[in-house]
Amino acid sequence: MEKFIQLKSTAVPLPIENIDTDQIIPARFLKVTDKIGFGNHLFKDWRFDETNQPIPTFALNDATYAGSILVAGDNFGCGSSREHAAWALTDYGFKVIVSSYFADIFKGNALNNGLLPIVVSSDFLAIILKKIQAEPKTNLIVDLENQTISIENTNYIESFEIDSYKKICMINGYDDIDFLVNNKNAIEAFEKASLQIITTI
Repeated sequence: MEKFIQLKSTAVPLPIENIDTDQIIPARFLKVTDKIGFGNHLFKDWRFDETNQPIPTFALNDATYAGSILVAGDNFGCGSSREHAAWALTDYGFKVIVSSYFADIFKGNALNNGLLPIVVSSDFLAIILKKIQAEPKTNLIVDLENQTISIENTNYIESFEIDSYKKICMINGYDDIDFLVNNKNAIEAFEKASLQIITTI
């Protein structure tokens, strides 16, 4: 995975509540497992009509908005446990999703795939959405080391929580295997010390 330390980006507003994983990536596109190409089908039934033409009113088709941050409504990623939802979002180019609540399984899948889900208060979410809808060039600044998200050139800033292990992985660009490999010396030292204790007893 790519290292994630800080990100400054404009954002795409999608102020819809209860967006489930079937809306993020419809089940009919879950036929491959190599994570490539799912971005083409992200929000497929909302982005395109029956003739596969882009629906201009949908936020991802609106040239007014761009960026690697998606700002959604409450309860993002509910529904099925499909990891493909996180694959579709990352393949499309999103690096951060902001909401006031994420389904637990989606949140885990996102973090495992280098996609940072940030939970903010409902009030702060409303402020962000209002700001980027009024001024689409507005940058959001995500600081993973300090666990804050802010609106550039304003005093609006909020802290967010993240599992400490997942934070280390994202900052260093580790997946679970990378983390173990990069801690090989410490693991071996621990095992050696444990063995000495056992043989002494």
